[in-house]
Amino acid sequence: MKQLIIIQTTTPDYRTGFFKMLRATLNENFKLYRGSRYFEKSIVTDSRIEGIDIKNHFFLNRKFLFQTGIWHLLFKDVVIVLEMNPRIISNWIFLFVRRISNKKTVLWGHAWPRKGKNSKTDILRNYMRRLASSIVVYTKQQQKELSSYMPKKTVYAAPNALIYQKDMYAQKTKNPATNLIYVGRLSKNKKPFFLVESFKKCLDIIPENVCLLLVGEGEESIRISNYIKEHGIEKRVLQKGHINDYDTLKSLYESSIFSVSPGYVGLSITQSFGFGVPMLISKNEPHSPEIEAAIDGQNALFYTTDDDLHFGESIKEIYNNPSYWIDKRSEIAAHCRENYSIETMAATFINLVTVYGA
Repeated sequence: MKQLIIIQTTTPDYRTGFFKMLRATLNENFKLYRGSRYFEKSIVTDSRIEGIDIKNHFFLNRKFLFQTGIWHLLFKDVVIVLEMNPRIISNWIFLFVRRISNKKTVLWGHAWPRKGKNSKTDILRNYMRRLASSIVVYTKQQQKELSSYMPKKTVYAAPNALIYQKDMYAQKTKNPATNLIYVGRLSKNKKPFFLVESFKKCLDIIPENVCLLLVGEGEESIRISNYIKEHGIEKRVLQKGHINDYDTLKSLYESSIFSVSPGYVGLSITQSFGFGVPMLISKNEPHSPEIEAAIDGQNALFYTTDDDLHFGESIKEIYNNPSYWIDKRSEIAAHCRENYSIETMAATFINLVTVYGA
């Protein structure tokens, strides 16, 4: 059996379960190499994830990256998984050299640039894809699209997931679910400040026991904190900071009737659904491919982007009929359990070792 080697820019704490499952299944046939910090400085490696530390060398204002500490792997007869990111210059060298030497190299990432498959930058990404032995993307929809675009290339789907199947269920609690919750980075492109402002404008149309829970850290944290104090809403908007503990997150989600994505949807959508909590989503954003999990009226509602009035109307709709959404929690969790679990995600990578043989 060939070794599976994954090289990452960083290994954030939310990947803990995924890498643990690979290690538990493949044992010594799995190795993880990672740098300490991502292009976006707020994304850092969790040292508790077992892996081999390498060096990230950023240049041109952190637009590009070259990694060292991995070059002994260049000609190794193993299955190497690289990030599908054209800005990682060292990955290009690995792809060229290993393609010529007939070594298996897999690309893992988003099928298309954030601006979509018609983006000019997809030209570079397509060169990368052509050099790879195969490709792993984050959703089944992207697998379908990319397979159609590159019919001669093998494309796998590893649905992006944060939670084990056994932990995906909606448990009834003594206290009713009333809060709204945001989980993610407090960065400008995620628009958490818009969320706080819009929530404040909704206070006269929602129950007095409803709080907005903010779980995350980032450059908008201080601005949000100052706004909360300035408007005297400390008891209604609660900044929880970064939380990765399962039980704590579970408790916060259980207290919430909806999660909210005021900017582009990311990985937190499958976390929310895994706990059975539907999501209120800003409609016209450059969403990550995980948006495919959202079904309007079933596990999600959409509001007009940057429109606080429509946001307020959506909030009013939620609290006018809370039982509808509470009753859907088990169904939402079950659908997520079937499609977006750590087990399903890991299985794709474990299968790579089988496909490429001894």
